[in-house]
Amino acid sequence: MTTAPVSLGRPLSARRRLADRLALTAMYAAVGVSLIPLALIAYFLIVRGLGAMSWEFLTSSQPLSYVQHGGGALNALVGTLYMVGLASLLAVPLGIAAAIYLNEYGSGRFAAVVRFFADVMTGVPSVFVGLFIYTLLIVPTSLGFSAMAGGMALALIMLPIIIRSTEEILRLVPPSLRDASAALGATRAYTIMKVVLPAARRGITTGVMLAVARAAGETAPLIMTALGSVQLVFGWTIPISALPLFIYDGARNPFAAGQQRAFAAAAELLAIVLVFTVTASRHDRGLGQ
Repeated sequence: MTTAPVSLGRPLSARRRLADRLALTAMYAAVGVSLIPLALIAYFLIVRGLGAMSWEFLTSSQPLSYVQHGGGALNALVGTLYMVGLASLLAVPLGIAAAIYLNEYGSGRFAAVVRFFADVMTGVPSVFVGLFIYTLLIVPTSLGFSAMAGGMALALIMLPIIIRSTEEILRLVPPSLRDASAALGATRAYTIMKVVLPAARRGITTGVMLAVARAAGETAPLIMTALGSVQLVFGWTIPISALPLFIYDGARNPFAAGQQRAFAAAAELLAIVLVFTVTASRHDRGLGQ
């Protein structure tokens, strides 16, 4: 029994072409609908935020009174840099080291437990992280509300993101690179440091930048740890402001001056997060090429 040859170049029937077009139209419509809220938020922040943006806003701290016009968010920007910088110093080396262990050494029950907690921590609401630091460090110790406590809370948010993203990137490194290094007599540690990590550098950087962007926009953990300050302060053991706290304080008061500063700070924070996100996306495309 023979069958008729199938021609792959045969045109589709009218019914199949219609179904294909309808499916494609539905997918485009779904993408468009999902982008509408993001576009509206960005437009709203740009229109309201840029209208209140000025050189004074970028170079001065907020006034002591919400009713008073003028002033800026320099104190909040400095506080954000303080706490995100501390969080990066804590989370980046720990996260990369944990990912190296999980991918290169860990294969037992302990590695499975670490992966489980990393996955759980990725989805834990950030307010619980702030409550954890508040209960563990602020209440029983003399540290109090401070930039250090806020940085530790942000580090806990960044850590699982860095662990999981770095582990996935390390898995993409071809085994042939490890085998070639071992064939030349290199130790496992030397292979990881000189072969595996350089090959995964772009992907690791992408994951770190996404974690930094996530930490920069967190509000709830900082309310319970850093508390906030209207003054431009420099120090690790004193309350300090941040852009999310600045936005929260300005948006919840009924005075127009405070709300205008909140919109300007929101536009500033959006720009910072977009810079990290776009840079991470470019690194990711470079890794794919």
